[in-house]
Amino acid sequence: MLTAGVDIGSATTKTVILNGDGNTLAHTILPTGNNSRTAAELSLEQALKAAGLEREALDFIAATGYGREIAAFAGARITEITCHARGIHLLNPDVQSILDIGGQDSKAIRIESSGRVLDFAMNDKCAAGTGRFLEVMARTLEIPLDEMGPFSLRADDPVQVSSMCTVFAESEVVSLIATGREVEDIVAGIHQAITDRTAGLLERVRWTGTLAFTGGVAKNVGVARAIEARLGTPVWIPPEPQITGALGAAVIAKEKAAPAGNSS
Repeated sequence: MLTAGVDIGSATTKTVILNGDGNTLAHTILPTGNNSRTAAELSLEQALKAAGLEREALDFIAATGYGREIAAFAGARITEITCHARGIHLLNPDVQSILDIGGQDSKAIRIESSGRVLDFAMNDKCAAGTGRFLEVMARTLEIPLDEMGPFSLRADDPVQVSSMCTVFAESEVVSLIATGREVEDIVAGIHQAITDRTAGLLERVRWTGTLAFTGGVAKNVGVARAIEARLGTPVWIPPEPQITGALGAAVIAKEKAAPAGNSS
């Protein structure tokens, strides 16, 4: 059996091709851009190409994420909360709580031993504390986005960033630069502000046990370290933290294909 999960996010679109044994054959991560439908089609086609497959070889395709309703090729459309939970459960059955920080939103999820969602909380009304927020801060500081993590680990005296509104925080960072504060200390302060905000989401779902950190921001070692320090526990980060939603969609696609008599 071969299935695909496509996660159409506001910032990136991801596809995972899964075989009947639950192994990932290929995955893609592409910018969504200004056309979610085109991004979804391209992501799926590139994943199929990487796996050496034609679309007809797939038994079922499931879509999730912000743009899931526009995926005409999908046989099912599932909420990203459910898909993140199922994807993480496949990768690490010991995980009981998930913190996902993506391009435009953040979510905390608590799951049971089967991977079923018990509770969740989202910050989807603004970009505060998300990947977009970090992009704006990196541009303001004139440093590459992927260097923010290492920069913050060199901080000697982290500043306090009081505003999490992207517009106000940008002005605050400009003022800190003008006063001569070190870039490393400013970045560490930004990461601490993100951590304080997302910790509130985790507290709302009464997080417990092993905590997984997913989404594009999970690739930022500075944020990961700040979360660990704030919560007093290590976080588990998947090898590719951006594709867990797509992976979960592929898992659910496999379950939906099974009743039809398909086999691997």
